[in-house]
Amino acid sequence: MTGQKPNLRQVAGALEQLYPLEFAEDWDHPGLIVGDLNDAVGKIVFAADPTMAVVDKAIAMGADLLVCHHPLFFRAVHEVSGYGVHGAITGKLYRAHCGLWVGHTNADVAYRGVAQAAADAFGLRKQQPLVTTGQDDGRPVGLGRVGTLKEPMTLRAFAQRVADEVPKTKYGIQVAGDLDAEVQRIAVLPGSGDSNFNDVRISGADVYVTSDLRHHPATDALQQAWYEAALNHTTMKPALINTPHSAIESMWFRYALDDVADIVEKTTGFRPETKRIGIVTDPWQLVLGRDEFTLVNENMASDN
Repeated sequence: MTGQKPNLRQVAGALEQLYPLEFAEDWDHPGLIVGDLNDAVGKIVFAADPTMAVVDKAIAMGADLLVCHHPLFFRAVHEVSGYGVHGAITGKLYRAHCGLWVGHTNADVAYRGVAQAAADAFGLRKQQPLVTTGQDDGRPVGLGRVGTLKEPMTLRAFAQRVADEVPKTKYGIQVAGDLDAEVQRIAVLPGSGDSNFNDVRISGADVYVTSDLRHHPATDALQQAWYEAALNHTTMKPALINTPHSAIESMWFRYALDDVADIVEKTTGFRPETKRIGIVTDPWQLVLGRDEFTLVNENMASDN
């Protein structure tokens, strides 16, 4: 680290060069959420969610800025008093002179953002957005990624690759499809993705990797896939791989720590220290009744 520490206004501006706020969905409000614009920033720490435990850890680490993927406020806020946890977090951050900057749907779609980080980790080549929403320096940007593996592999082997790359939680991952079928074209949408099944079908993906798959949308998608495979005498697709939400999104930090340090140094002349907080912020702490075996759902395919 050399030179004078930049202030929070300068660092927020640098972050928004990497993850432009105009990339965000209309309902989303990322960017600088908490902080005094004149505070100096020398250490930046990263985490998936701005929970109380994460904020306490960031302050204990001496952070001047906490960068999170998920917002502190998802909906309209009318008070930030100590009666509510969000108000308590806000006050704690201000008292510690630690800002909070959020890269949510803007970071999802950005170059070397959340979706690309996961797709790269899974070995996808020739990537394109699953849903294109704009351009960034001539590159298409958008929700998710679609690409191909270097060589075909079985669904079972690819699912193991996903399990090996996604940070470990109590949840594990869930897989549905023909485990011995060869797959090569992969769609990835970190975060909640069961509203994009039609986009995945249009993409021709053999496998869809996402999170938070609800029972009815997932069942309907799988039933349709099995039915079409039987009707057309083809391999069932897309198979589904369901991952823990915050875990797959936190793969973004494999790029973000260096990318943010680079852009701050480029724009201000000062290279900040960057660290990641490894607290697992997916909400469940215990999984009961899960046997360690692969369940092939015969009922899913029996009518095909």
